Amino acid sequence: MTEDYKGRIGNLIRDARKHRGLTQQQLADRLATSQSAINRIEKGHQNLSLEMLARIGSALDSEIVALGGGPVHLRVTGPTTLSGSIDVKTSKNAGVALLCASLLNRGRTTLRKVARIEEVNRLLEVLDSLGVQTRWLNEDNDLEIVPPRDLDLTRIDEAAARRTRSVIMFLGPLLHRADTFDLPYAGGCNLGTRTVEPHMAALRPFGLEVKATEGSYHATVNRAIEPERPIVLTERGDTVTENALMAAALHPGTTVIRNASSNYMVQDLCFFLQRLGVQVEGVGTTTLTVTGCRSIDVDVDYAPSEDPIEAMSLLAAAIVTRSSITIRRVPIEFLEIELALLEEMGFTYTRSEEYVAQNGRTRLVDLTTQPSTLHAPLDKVHPMPFPGLNIDNLPFFAVIAAVAQGQTLLHDWVYENRAIYLVELNKLGGNVKLLDPHRVMIEGPTHFSGTEIVCPPALRPAVVILLAMLASKGTSVLRSTYVISRGYEDLAERLNQLGASIEPFRDI
Repeated sequence: MTEDYKGRIGNLIRDARKHRGLTQQQLADRLATSQSAINRIEKGHQNLSLEMLARIGSALDSEIVALGGGPVHLRVTGPTTLSGSIDVKTSKNAGVALLCASLLNRGRTTLRKVARIEEVNRLLEVLDSLGVQTRWLNEDNDLEIVPPRDLDLTRIDEAAARRTRSVIMFLGPLLHRADTFDLPYAGGCNLGTRTVEPHMAALRPFGLEVKATEGSYHATVNRAIEPERPIVLTERGDTVTENALMAAALHPGTTVIRNASSNYMVQDLCFFLQRLGVQVEGVGTTTLTVTGCRSIDVDVDYAPSEDPIEAMSLLAAAIVTRSSITIRRVPIEFLEIELALLEEMGFTYTRSEEYVAQNGRTRLVDLTTQPSTLHAPLDKVHPMPFPGLNIDNLPFFAVIAAVAQGQTLLHDWVYENRAIYLVELNKLGGNVKLLDPHRVMIEGPTHFSGTEIVCPPALRPAVVILLAMLASKGTSVLRSTYVISRGYEDLAERLNQLGASIEPFRDI
């Protein structure tokens, strides 16, 4: 039993070290010990005192090896007034897509400033299990990906795959790598054929067939089948479009994809494919024409653009706390509708001249928010495919509407039941009425007061609750916040740099 625990602790330390991009020698230097001692620790061959565990946790800046297990909670003291400036981090959804797309390339892929979030960590674990070498290059979160000559699809890390919904985007690149393979159900849910069907409509023209078996998608590929006419997507989904793009990238003919998503992460994927030598025309429109390559073997260096959803999160934080902050590197073309709606509600801000992101394509600005008295919009707030209001930004309008004068109707027509989680704002003093699984009516203005809430299982509503806690009088506790770590890197710490008071803690 003791040996088993030492082995498990060693694995945790090894994973935390790799996550930080450190070698065994670098960790040894931080601890004033030897590389051989670190090697013994990671193999489970070394007894560890509580003091040494604490020192390792401090050296790795990792709660994985901190004393006191269990989920991480956040204690928020408010109300908060934010100040200062902050850079928007690179797009989580683009980073995830590019990690999947790296499987198309037999050469070395270097991605710049990748978000170190749990969703990315899980995908890296899956890639590592297939034989792909991945390593963090520096503290700027540059990531190097080197594939093996042959992927070993039989060794896929099922535990990691089941903790990410993004693994379904392996279908597009993997259909070129194997005639048959299995993928564990994405997100750990037995979602079955219904969820995979839009992807299959996009990938059947390339000869892929998928059967939902017990716990896995079983995929087979008929090489004799190739696209003979334009692929018309039955839904303009981001991941569906990305899967079709990745399948087309290694098809040497020309593939036309209609009703394609033109959202930010799809555009970043298109720009990346162009760097790989794939011809992609129509970027930013709903018709993409892709002329693929028979094989791709290049060393490529690419920087995904900034995340408009994180930018919206920071905007919402400033609005609900009536704060003046400067949000730098905002991808403006993917927030123009949201900002226009906020202006109609009375929000005031200034913006810089436009400049270009590191990918050479995406337009950025710096925004400076001003404390504003808001009123409810005249019409309901609802999402639409790009260039409409982003579906992932809709929940932030719940907490914004809560501090605005009047009634606001939010219509989340895309997701079943996500709107339900917004009712949690009532525990902080909000007035949110659930009309049906897709619609909520919000009455403002709200005088938030602190309380304890278990984190909703949906990412954006979870952040909405955290932002409301910033504006709440007194102390609030948000429990079990893993879902926030899935989509945001160090969100609490970065809000603290703007003046928030958020303390992570674990139960003893």
